Amino acid sequence: VQLQASGGGLVQAGDSLRLSCAASGRTANTYAMGWFRQAPGKEREFVGVISLRDGSGYYAESIKGRFTISKDNARITVYLQMNNLKPEDTAVYYCAASDRGADWGTLHPFRYGMDFWGKGAQVTVSS
Repeated sequence: VQLQASGGGLVQAGDSLRLSCAASGRTANTYAMGWFRQAPGKEREFVGVISLRDGSGYYAESIKGRFTISKDNARITVYLQMNNLKPEDTAVYYCAASDRGADWGTLHPFRYGMDFWGKGAQVTVSS
């Protein structure tokens, strides 16, 4: 599975930005897609994940209420809508996907990682 993220950029605090992630290749069994981010000097951080099967989502507490993940199954694409951006949201955002999880009954384990990763998209929020 190959993942291509797009939509990053430089915005001001309070602005909105939408990232896209398109999956290609062997995607027939892709169950979930999600987003992680890594700020300079920090470890990678879970942002959120969505099930391609039923659209259920699970988000990190730090962004809940400001960020939303949506999907387009026909395009095998997920979107990360980021509203009311803050300087601390500045990071490289990575798209990820997994074939596992359909029988877990929860999306929570994905906060620790997924199976396939795309190249990151830089998001910079100025104050």
